[in-house]
Amino acid sequence: MQTEPPGFLSLSLSLSLTEKNKPKTCRSMICRTQICRSNNQWCTLISVTLFAVAFVAAVSYASNRLSLLSLPSSLSPWRWPSSSLSSFSIHSFNLHHQPPPLPPPLNPKTALYSMFHCDSDACKKQNGKMNKVVSRLIKELKDETLLRRSKKKKRDEKLEKVEAELARARVLIRDAGTNLSRSSYPLHDRDYVPHGSIYRNPFMFHRSYLLMEKLFKIYIYKEGERPLFHTGPTTNIYSMEGLFLNSIENDHNFKVSDPDKAHVYFLPFSVVMILDTLFDPIIRDKAVLERVIGDYVHVVSSRYPYWNRSLGSDHFMLSCHDWGPRATWYVHSLYFTSIRLLCNANTSEYFNPRKDASIPEINLLRTETTTITGGLPPSNRTNLAFFAGGEFHGKIRPLLFQHWKDKDEDIQVYEKVPNNVSYLDTMKRTRFCICPSGFEVASPRIVEAIYAECVPVLISQNYVLPFSDVLNWDAFSVQVSVSEIPNLKRILLGISEDKYKKLQENVKKVQRHFLVNNPAKRYDVYHMILHSLWLRRLNLQIYS
Repeated sequence: MQTEPPGFLSLSLSLSLTEKNKPKTCRSMICRTQICRSNNQWCTLISVTLFAVAFVAAVSYASNRLSLLSLPSSLSPWRWPSSSLSSFSIHSFNLHHQPPPLPPPLNPKTALYSMFHCDSDACKKQNGKMNKVVSRLIKELKDETLLRRSKKKKRDEKLEKVEAELARARVLIRDAGTNLSRSSYPLHDRDYVPHGSIYRNPFMFHRSYLLMEKLFKIYIYKEGERPLFHTGPTTNIYSMEGLFLNSIENDHNFKVSDPDKAHVYFLPFSVVMILDTLFDPIIRDKAVLERVIGDYVHVVSSRYPYWNRSLGSDHFMLSCHDWGPRATWYVHSLYFTSIRLLCNANTSEYFNPRKDASIPEINLLRTETTTITGGLPPSNRTNLAFFAGGEFHGKIRPLLFQHWKDKDEDIQVYEKVPNNVSYLDTMKRTRFCICPSGFEVASPRIVEAIYAECVPVLISQNYVLPFSDVLNWDAFSVQVSVSEIPNLKRILLGISEDKYKKLQENVKKVQRHFLVNNPAKRYDVYHMILHSLWLRRLNLQIYS
């Protein structure tokens, strides 16, 4: 069963009603009272009543904004916070052009501060420790909120300037969703045509992307030495770690040298390089992740004020290693509060799509992808479906092999392609490329299929698809549940020729968003990752 895409986040760090909010109402009440005092007692009574109503409203408003951190309870796109999180809720702005539907019940696996549940005694004992951590974090947020509400903390004018800039961006993005805005304020962009079913809302995405290019600033902590920091692999299945690190380090458009002007702060460690350098395959001491990442967060939080002022919520890390989520657990605020850009976007492992972002896993064998893209037109694609990969890699693939290996010439399933067969050429002449999850939910075959202009057939569980904030995956892929694997051929043959041509055409259109370019180009995979980060920061409100 596919997890619905996350949509625009609603992560908010907020304080109660500030002095900036209050005076406008209070001054009007005072003026009315003065005028009425010269008239009669009735006017005085009315003034007092109005003042009482305003006071109650202010208290109610402040109490609703009590929490520092809040998220909606739903994984579904464009929804408001659930009333079940009323003590941790604040309305966020909504990117979708339709009114938000009512949210479903809270899913404890994806709540901001998840409570861990299981049945076995050993699991309950372990999860009891984890739940204590969660409880401490919740208390920390409440205490910090009360401290700020009491005005014992000095206001941060530099932070307020950054927040004001983001507030203006939110308004402009909202306006892009209206028909009036589209006609009266067209956006001219030679690299983007704002239409097409591959986008959830092409106008709002376009407006958001342009604002990101204009405004978004990222500060990269300078601490840490190579190879554990500031570098990573640029080829193989973990290539996005090194490619992103290299790109952002050399990107003078988004990288800023003054941390006071930054919207987000990058922790530039590479999980792959930490494990390659320090992890002993015999001893298998996973605590190397705890020591390196824990020490790094301690260093930057001691030298700079930025981690502590936001409890780490405007800090982010990126990892494509299977242990990326595990690596963040050792710093609980990083795990629960910070933004995590992960290939292993598995909600059953507490990936939180309302603050974390799913990025594509790309098995890159060379730095340029333009030479491996393209394929035959639909009329020349003679293979119905194709997959090649390890049979016993995870729980889904054994079912695929059980039902389809050597069972039907139209569904070609191999553990390894024959010596005289080209893997890439086969994808380029295949109509549907099967992309089942392995041990981890992400599969590099998804991007390989998009490069080969082959319609991806997604078979996974609990996977949040990359860039699903803005991309409509139903327009260029086929999603099949695990239970439907025996009916795979019937499902694919049931897709009409017209619908297939539309799917395949959309695969070609969306390809640009998954391309790796050196140097990076607008709207490519690097910039789409940045946009996912930008979206999460937009719905994070930090009040000093």
